[in-house]
Amino acid sequence: MAKARIPAGEGDQAVAAAVAGDADRPVTATAVRYLLQLLADRYPGGAVEVRVPPFGAVQCIEGLDHRRGTPPNVVEMTAPVWLHLATGQRGWSEALESGAVQASGSRADLTGRLPVWRESVQR
Repeated sequence: MAKARIPAGEGDQAVAAAVAGDADRPVTATAVRYLLQLLADRYPGGAVEVRVPPFGAVQCIEGLDHRRGTPPNVVEMTAPVWLHLATGQRGWSEALESGAVQASGSRADLTGRLPVWRESVQR
């Protein structure tokens, strides 16, 4: 069964609320999942798995698709870190170097792929 897509209007509202600090857990979950959805839409594929526990994960970026077990290229972070990266409030290199992002595998690099959402464009 396919996951339900988050409509743009609902996703944009959730992201705006989460970025402003006005989001409860369900709204934060929607924002995280919507931003993951945008990443997978913009960079389709299955070479890298981006995880934001407990809210969601997507496979993205062209390359060898992964089907079973732990993927060879994994990026994992908390929801606040993902919200900041995906909206351009934090840079990939800084987040990686500070340990806020765990990335393993030769393709687990989101440089040039973030941000996927910009508030000024969404309004």
